[in-house]
Amino acid sequence: MTDVREAITHAHHEEWARVVASLTRRFGDLDIAEEATAEAFATAVGRWPADGVPPNPGAWLTTTATRKAIDRIRRENKRDDKHKEAQMLYDHPPEPLGAIDDDRLRLIFTCCHPALAMETRIALTLRMVGGLTMPEIARAFFVQESTMGQRITRAKAKIKAARIPYRVPSAEDLPARVSGVLAVLFLVFNEGYLATGPDTDPIRHELTAEAIRLTRLVRGLMPEDGEVAGLLALMLLIEARRTARLSASGELVTLEEQDRGAWDAALVAEGHRLVRERLAAGVAPGRYQILAAINGVHTSARHVSETDWSQVVALYDLLVRLDSSPIVALNRAIALAELDGPRAALAVVDRLEDKLAGYHAYHATRADLLRRLDYSRESRAAYDKAIELAGNSAEIAHLRRRRDQLG
Repeated sequence: MTDVREAITHAHHEEWARVVASLTRRFGDLDIAEEATAEAFATAVGRWPADGVPPNPGAWLTTTATRKAIDRIRRENKRDDKHKEAQMLYDHPPEPLGAIDDDRLRLIFTCCHPALAMETRIALTLRMVGGLTMPEIARAFFVQESTMGQRITRAKAKIKAARIPYRVPSAEDLPARVSGVLAVLFLVFNEGYLATGPDTDPIRHELTAEAIRLTRLVRGLMPEDGEVAGLLALMLLIEARRTARLSASGELVTLEEQDRGAWDAALVAEGHRLVRERLAAGVAPGRYQILAAINGVHTSARHVSETDWSQVVALYDLLVRLDSSPIVALNRAIALAELDGPRAALAVVDRLEDKLAGYHAYHATRADLLRRLDYSRESRAAYDKAIELAGNSAEIAHLRRRRDQLG
């Protein structure tokens, strides 16, 4: 461990200026170069102690920093363009600040207008404000890109036809819009947590960090809203595991394989505190609060073997009453496998095939259950299908390794 820390320190002194200079020459922006370099070094601090120092630390840092810079520039360009487009959809310029003192959050609340269907306002806001691409939004809703494009086009047409004003919401408007805002922030966070496409970093910290920042602002606006607190707790408990989720070779590291000592203890503690506060409130929890509680159970265990799976399954049973989607059923089956065994879970998963046949995680889950039951041929076929459907490079690397370990 000491050798690794010395390597990072040495790399900092020797490489920092060189990497910044290289990125500045390439992108012409010192601020972006320094921020991307700082992110690269932070990533090294998180990964190298667990995975070892790469053969060429300087090249690793330069490559990582370049990716961070490209992703940041791409996102900033999209954000500016989409902000302008969102404003042009409406007939009137925005009014003064109103209840919200953050430009981006104000625009999200403005676009999440209750006159639009919930799914439509979420998709439109992700496109106009969230900076997500059409393929990313389509994958989030499990629909074809053309279908999502049509929905967003119809939403824009409705805004113009109904002459929905571009008005900054007042404090009284917030409760009617907050559910859509939370859904937008959750989906932006999810895209950062595990990117769905092959053309970005597999984990996009700038997205998760921005989603957390905006959710903190929403909590400041609505401190008594349990779902706002629940979403913030959920994000924090997931973000706490970020640096342990990728190996030095760029492969996804699953929860059971992660070095729990590398988790961010401060974020875990804050997430647990929010979960406890919501439990003490004595109010029936919503979807985000239950998901936060599930992640609270996972992050309370010092080792995966100490996880209270009966509590996890019980929480999923509670969640199913609020959200009967096949995704929730799939995640419940994963927990059920730890409680009742892989055969019981496989029976549940197989009943989801009609609804999740195009979802890579369905096939990955099924492959893992079949592997545990020693059905190697069937497991290999399921891994192949999961790899075919997956878009995240780190996840594909993990799935390939698992497949290649089969007899």
